[in-house]
Amino acid sequence: MESSFFGTDGIRGKTSVQTVDEAEAIDLLVNERTLTPAFMRVLGEALSHVQPGLPGEGERVVIGWDRRPHNPDLVEALTLGLRLTGSEVVHIGECATPTLHHAVLAFGARIGCMITASHNPVTDSGIKVFDANGYKSTPKTEEDISRTLRQLAAEDREVDEVDRRSAARPDAVHKTWSAEAHAAWLTHRWDLFGDLFGGCSEALADGTFADPLLLDCAGGFGRGWLAPWFAQRGIACREVSQNVTLLNDGCGAGDFSPTQRWTHEEAAASTHRLISQLKPAPEGQWVGAALDGDGDRCLLIQATSTGYKVVDGDAMAAVLMAASRDNGWSFAASIESDVALPSFVRTQDPTAKTHETAVGDRWLAFALRPAEGGLLQHTSMPLCLGIEDSGHLILPAPHPMDDERWSLVGDGAATLCAVLQAADRGASVDFERGWKSRISVTESHRERWHPRAEVFETVAQCIETHLREHVGSPERRTVKGEANLLLIAAEGPGGAASVGVRNSGTQAKTTLSVRLSPGTPAEPFVGLMTEVRHLLASALCEA
Repeated sequence: MESSFFGTDGIRGKTSVQTVDEAEAIDLLVNERTLTPAFMRVLGEALSHVQPGLPGEGERVVIGWDRRPHNPDLVEALTLGLRLTGSEVVHIGECATPTLHHAVLAFGARIGCMITASHNPVTDSGIKVFDANGYKSTPKTEEDISRTLRQLAAEDREVDEVDRRSAARPDAVHKTWSAEAHAAWLTHRWDLFGDLFGGCSEALADGTFADPLLLDCAGGFGRGWLAPWFAQRGIACREVSQNVTLLNDGCGAGDFSPTQRWTHEEAAASTHRLISQLKPAPEGQWVGAALDGDGDRCLLIQATSTGYKVVDGDAMAAVLMAASRDNGWSFAASIESDVALPSFVRTQDPTAKTHETAVGDRWLAFALRPAEGGLLQHTSMPLCLGIEDSGHLILPAPHPMDDERWSLVGDGAATLCAVLQAADRGASVDFERGWKSRISVTESHRERWHPRAEVFETVAQCIETHLREHVGSPERRTVKGEANLLLIAAEGPGGAASVGVRNSGTQAKTTLSVRLSPGTPAEPFVGLMTEVRHLLASALCEA
């Protein structure tokens, strides 16, 4: 069976605007990770044909994009394919991924398409597909789209030049809609977070945040309007990426690891625009915030006694839970989050329902949404929180047409709003954290990593031997959405450990993650990581 073109979060690849036929376009994406207009055209046709799993009435499709050099060509080709097959296409222009989610609901669309590669280098682009409820596409839908795309590419479907030029133009264009709608939506959510956390309304607590708080929108959608928006709420912010030429170029959250730290000297010498501009501050003060290129995640920076550290998604989740005045939360965390986090959540809310999910913010939303896949129904903001340590926080957002219906979305700006209000109420990130570390082998042949591969079993036995010696009896686990995941956990008198190996769904790399509960010695696992990395590199990276 031929594989899906989709990875963890849509389709991504290096971009090329060379003229190729559709068979070549498929080969370029599969074998050289290169995305072309020819591929986007046939993808548009496939999206018009595939309706199961993408519920909605009518044929309206909303398209938005971020600031990447080849995106206009990709958008034009996608529009052509969609309109040739009967879809009504609405362009909303440059936007963040959560803006596109919002537009799907606001325009009553059947499908939403965000043209982006998120935090990937600006030389990449891709597409994220949303259904009529604003949820990202399911693997089943992605398999259907991929199969239909291949079938269409094998057919003779020539279009004359006049029809091509006409069909490449959208049915409607809303150039100014995105910034205005996102700002208004964020204002509404700011008030909702205030009600939930009892946080700031006009001024922040003295000394909690730097003045100004450095804001880094990665040169993306929020670079011109988000800092002034915060200023209107009494929060002094200074955007550091407003004048960057290229998206994600030395800026944004994409260059940070969740456990990263800098000394004052290292920060001053950094080439990252946010980190290099930080000034020494009292320990514990929040000094910066970074979004990624498409604006769906956020990481914060906090001063330490010797420099600065990343406040990752796990720590932000702890702040939100500590500030909540209510019980009854539904909480989801990915397999790369701190193993101590679910127990911390239960200490804050003994009634909380916790879920462990695959990596990817769509799986967080799938765990938190109603079983039938619809929107949440509630008269006030539902108590739902999904977390990835990379800074993706999934929170409820009000439907633009009905305040008693709620979608679930990751939005870096909204995450920052929620954390600012919760921290202003005195919530701390100082929960008893476990230890985690993550390393990757890059330029890996990801197709070689699967449960039937010899290296898979070799690595599994290496991990199991180590866990048995240092923690307790190992247990292999499976998680929905991670077919090629190796996840082994163990628990003993001294604590718990979880070791996972998985392919990146967005880049050519395979990643090893180790997570330990508080008190479990980390030193023995440093050697394990070196040994496993060598096994992976030998099997996956050599020609």
